[in-house]
Amino acid sequence: MIDQSWLWVVFTLLAAAAQTARNAMQRELTTSLGTVGATHVRFLFGFPFALIFLAAVLFATGHSLPHPPLAYWPWVLGASLAQVLATGLMLAAMGERSFVVAYAYIKTEPVQVALFGLVFLGDSITPLMAVAILIATAGVVVMALKPGAGASGSMRSTLIGLGAGSMFALSATTYRGSILVLDYPDFVVAATFTLAVGLVLQAAVLSLYLALRDPGVLRAIGRAWRPSMFAGFMGAFASEFWFLAFAIATAASVRTLALVEVLFAQAITRFVFKQPTTSREALGIVLVVVGVALLVWAH
Repeated sequence: MIDQSWLWVVFTLLAAAAQTARNAMQRELTTSLGTVGATHVRFLFGFPFALIFLAAVLFATGHSLPHPPLAYWPWVLGASLAQVLATGLMLAAMGERSFVVAYAYIKTEPVQVALFGLVFLGDSITPLMAVAILIATAGVVVMALKPGAGASGSMRSTLIGLGAGSMFALSATTYRGSILVLDYPDFVVAATFTLAVGLVLQAAVLSLYLALRDPGVLRAIGRAWRPSMFAGFMGAFASEFWFLAFAIATAASVRTLALVEVLFAQAITRFVFKQPTTSREALGIVLVVVGVALLVWAH
């Protein structure tokens, strides 16, 4: 019998690695599709794979399709819209002169997830887990805030960053709430079903938005379907493991451990692009590693 208490760690690490690959592909697509178009690829080309995952899980387990209660829909709709709004705010942060400041505030997400989880789901946070979350988050902020960045920060960029972090935190919390409200006996089915529902809703909302506001982007996405397919698959693959982790661990734990994605990106910068690691970045890495290690040990 597999000890499920450790599965969330494996799920989260797989999700973070897959998300790093997806982000790399989306960055390449940005040049041809624009930022909004490259972001929409995640949903539009991701939901067919989520449906395939759901069909495969139902076939493998022999379970039937869940019949969610009425209370399920506000949770999953709120989670889907919060993630779309979070993405929009993050894109707005990219347009800010002091983006690095906004990014640092976006990465306060784990702290905000802990608060939302406590308020909305009653997810308990032990003192040691709280310390771990703060240390790991501080490590990311240290890496993000370069010398002199604070001076260029504005109230606008601060609010955008905090708003994006809040929406990402609210999305993670309410997706976990959706899975719990579904109350399905198999957590794999519950997580995969919720992923499929969420991606279908997001693809529909953003497709409608682009059809009304900028139909040319949709046509450009259609022409770039081959690379978009890979980005969509990696996005759905990453989300599948995020949701599996949400099903068996608090959103705060998952999103804090997810900060290892920053370490993956730093490793690529150091070993692939041969860019040296500064002393500030090294301090941030140490803080992230210590925080993540404390969090896993606290479980």
